[in-house]
Parts: sequence; structure tokens; C-alpha cells
Amino acid sequence: MKVVVFEDEKLASDRLIELLKTLKPEAEVLAAMKSIEAAVLWLQNNEHPDLIISDIQLLDGSSFEIFDQVEVKTPIIFTTAYDEYAIKAFEVNSIDYLLKPIQKEKLLGALNKFDEKVSGQANDNNGISIDEIRAVISGSSKEYKSRFLVKLGQRIKAVPVEKIAYFFSQDKLTYLVTFEGQKLPIDQTLEELESLLDPKHFYRVNRKFFVHFDAVTDIHPYFKGRVKLGLSPDINEDIVVSSEKTPAFKRWLDQ
Repeated sequence: MKVVVFEDEKLASDRLIELLKTLKPEAEVLAAMKSIEAAVLWLQNNEHPDLIISDIQLLDGSSFEIFDQVEVKTPIIFTTAYDEYAIKAFEVNSIDYLLKPIQKEKLLGALNKFDEKVSGQANDNNGISIDEIRAVISGSSKEYKSRFLVKLGQRIKAVPVEKIAYFFSQDKLTYLVTFEGQKLPIDQTLEELESLLDPKHFYRVNRKFFVHFDAVTDIHPYFKGRVKLGLSPDINEDIVVSSEKTPAFKRWLDQ
């Protein structure tokens, strides 16, 4: 059994691989990757494994973006720290998952499920629907943040999300910029914003920027298949989307 692992936390990755080798000594871990970019590159240039174990959240975004860019028929076991409503939906849709921190007996159960599918239903990979999982995680049943509190001297101001054009990080701090051009510091990191912002309205275009749908004014071709964005309000910085992320970003804009 050949396996690849997509996990951005080294300790979690090492533990998962250790558990896997304990439970399935015959398993061969071909690669372990931390990012969407690395995973896409590997899948495009290597024969696909028998099994993928993937965290939902990777270093540079949601692992679903991998499967937007590469057609994968390999069975997938997802790992997730999402709450119970998502886990129940995974079960209803017959999706294999592991709730983090991963327990040995849970991993064994998921691997046994994989063995059963391989031995009894070799061509049945239809149970894994990336679109269904994406809908579970970003579906309308989830409540997203409606406003952010920012400190202005001795005052605290509430900024509704519909007035925010984009978020960006600078010098280890995070700022929001309103459509009126006001720049304000917030307590959350960009990583924390991943689960707080409605993905229909906001998109993390790179490691530094989260942009609102209406803030994107134009897209310019850039080097090596990348694109550069124009934003409103304007910012004196190149906002570049990687070549790997560009197709998914364009689909988001075309919703």
C-alpha cells in the first residue's frame, strides 16, 4: 500500500506516519507535504498512490484546492479539527475522516474501511465527493463573523464585514482595510480568519492577503502563469496569486 500525507504540522505528520507504520507495516509513505503548491506539484509529476491522508487545512489554504487542480481518483482519508456538525455530515456522505488529535484505533478503523473498499469495491471511489465536503465545511449552516472589533485609542469600534475590502498581514500584525480606505489593526491572524470569513465573499489569494469579492477591480497576467490583482482601495504593493492557485481563484471570481 503506497500512501502520501498532506499535513502542515510536522509533529502531526510525524505522528501520523508513525501510527500508520505501526498499524500497517507494509505501508510505504511516498511523500509528506505541507502545502497545496507542493501537493499539486507532486501529484502532477508522480504516479498517484493507493491512499491519500490529508488535513483539510494546509499551510497555504484549504486542501480542497489540490483537488480543484488535479483529478484524483485515489481514496482519501481526511483529518480535521472541525466541530461535530461537520463530522456528522462526513458520516452521512460516507466520507472517511479522522478527528484531530488522531487516535490509533480511529486510524485503524479508517484503514480497515479502505481495505474493504479495495477488496470488495475496487472501482468504487464515488463515495469521496470533494464538492460535498466543501459544502459541509463552508455551507450555509455555518455562522461566520459579522463584525470585527478594533481599538482606536481608548475606544473600541465595530466594523461590519460588508464594509471590509481586504485583510493583510504586515510586520507580524494583521490589518483590515475598509472600502472607504481606513486601515485598522485586528487581533486575529490570517490563519484564524480562514474559519471566520464567509468563503463566498472572501478569498485568501496568498500568504499576506484576504480579499473581498468586490475589492478585486482587475486581473493582470504575471510571470510564469501567475496573475497580479488590482484592488480597491489601492495598496502600494503587488498582490500576486500563484500559478497553482490561479484557476481556483478565477472560478471563485466567476461564481
